[in-house]
Amino acid sequence: MFNKQRIKNSLWGLFIADSLAMPAHWFYKLEYLKDTFGTITGYNDAPHPHPESFMVGNAYHPDVQKAQSLGRPYDITLEHSRFYDTSYNDFNINITQRAGEHANAMPDLDERYHYHHGLKAGDNTLGAHLVRVLMRSVIHQGSYKPEDFLEGFIDHMCSGANKDPYSEIYIRQWFMNYCSGLPAELCAQKQRTVWSIGSHGGIIRPLVVSMLGQDPFKGLGLALEHQQLTHRSENVASALSVLVPLYHELLCGHDTHESIARNVKKIRLIKITGEELSKSYRAHNGPGNIPKDEMWDIHTRFSNSYLNLDQLLSQHADEEIIGKIFATACYPEHGLPLLLALFQRHGFDFKASVLANANAGGDNVHRGMILGLLAGAASTEIPAELKEGLADYESLTQEIEAFVKLIDI
Repeated sequence: MFNKQRIKNSLWGLFIADSLAMPAHWFYKLEYLKDTFGTITGYNDAPHPHPESFMVGNAYHPDVQKAQSLGRPYDITLEHSRFYDTSYNDFNINITQRAGEHANAMPDLDERYHYHHGLKAGDNTLGAHLVRVLMRSVIHQGSYKPEDFLEGFIDHMCSGANKDPYSEIYIRQWFMNYCSGLPAELCAQKQRTVWSIGSHGGIIRPLVVSMLGQDPFKGLGLALEHQQLTHRSENVASALSVLVPLYHELLCGHDTHESIARNVKKIRLIKITGEELSKSYRAHNGPGNIPKDEMWDIHTRFSNSYLNLDQLLSQHADEEIIGKIFATACYPEHGLPLLLALFQRHGFDFKASVLANANAGGDNVHRGMILGLLAGAASTEIPAELKEGLADYESLTQEIEAFVKLIDI
């Protein structure tokens, strides 16, 4: 049986880890992160400029005429449209430089706007707000209804409710499919078509949905159903097959180390190291220049070795694990072993673990929300100052309480 307080702690963990990591999101070079923040110990504003930001110039090209003929909204950039190269606005920022860890196209430094430009200390990112869209849907309906979530998703993205400039590629691809006339439940892009659909962002909401199942078997089914709404990804599904049973064990109060040790034995290690991945990206002058078949191979070729955290942590320092062995990018084949290593390295302590994740940079926001769910589930208490430091503390309190009441405990 789930422990009610652990469910609450888990949800608080998601929002706390997201907000702590937000200012350092996509800082790949740790020297940049340290120069900007020193060591992150609490909530911070999103700084400007972001030395490695390649958000500016991201593409979003919906079929506006088709969308209008269908009566469907198409503008998801709204007040943030100046950052995007779209089919309905004039983009006037020069992005001819190749810079950063992955040699992506970027503008001059003074126009390298942070992915979460304008967000303040304690604010949450779009990914966390979409968890709230899900929670509010469940609360309103009294149960999980995919079609109601999708209505809320569309409304949040097109009504002006979203204050975060950064829309992950899965969102832009989803709305391009939606504007072309596909039914909402079939708009998710495939990882085989766009490699980065296989990202941490596809894991977060499915884990939350899984709590509505009475056991890991049903919970995994719900998680995979929800995943398919936005991420048609083999790598995301594989990660959920490990994470849902582990998550449920932690919510039931099982011993953290024993649960993790038992479940990580199922995780095969990706063949390419984080260091090799970055070299490949730079050699091609950015990941977008890697042929599709080669990119698929990079992200789906696994070794014959399985994750052993005790061995990994005893043989390697954090400086090797973070970035060199496992990439800090958005891919769960790297991020899942990394976040579990950070959690165990810090003795399964909630605050120490989520701060370590924030200071590891890369996709620390989405990776952090997964870690926050696990670390919160493994905790009997979350520091009050971390909860109260969130900008939406009062409304989050109400939503978490209402959501937990609907979970069969």
